[in-house]
Amino acid sequence: MAAAAGAASPADKERFICIYPAYLNNKKTIAEGRRIPIDKAVENPTSTEIQDVCAAVGFNVLLEKNKMYPREWNRDVQYRGRVRIQLKQDDGNPCLPQFPTRKSVMLYAAETIPKLKTRTQKMGSSDQSLQQGEGGKKGKGKKKK
Repeated sequence: MAAAAGAASPADKERFICIYPAYLNNKKTIAEGRRIPIDKAVENPTSTEIQDVCAAVGFNVLLEKNKMYPREWNRDVQYRGRVRIQLKQDDGNPCLPQFPTRKSVMLYAAETIPKLKTRTQKMGSSDQSLQQGEGGKKGKGKKKK
């Protein structure tokens, strides 16, 4: 059994590292699965966003849409998905020298996801709706006795 596991090349798809969106989610605690510091984490990342960021930098990426993080209690489509990334080549050297570890890949993804066009457009539209909603709450004061 051990010989079979050791014979698998780092370039095999089974040997790619797995990144679940929960690893980068600032809404999660460490016990719930976050693996990077909360100040560097992203609000509710999706597996497609992680895939886009990693593919853009030059990684060999696989997206597994139907996989779920075991500690994730919410079964919504938003929380589904797992990204597999080839971190090392056949000889054991990193595919990209600037990303030697899985943690470096996670930190890069968390740093880059907020800069995606889909994220910046969503943020702009939600800010406007929040500002309009604040004006309607004027009549709340103390009752007269």
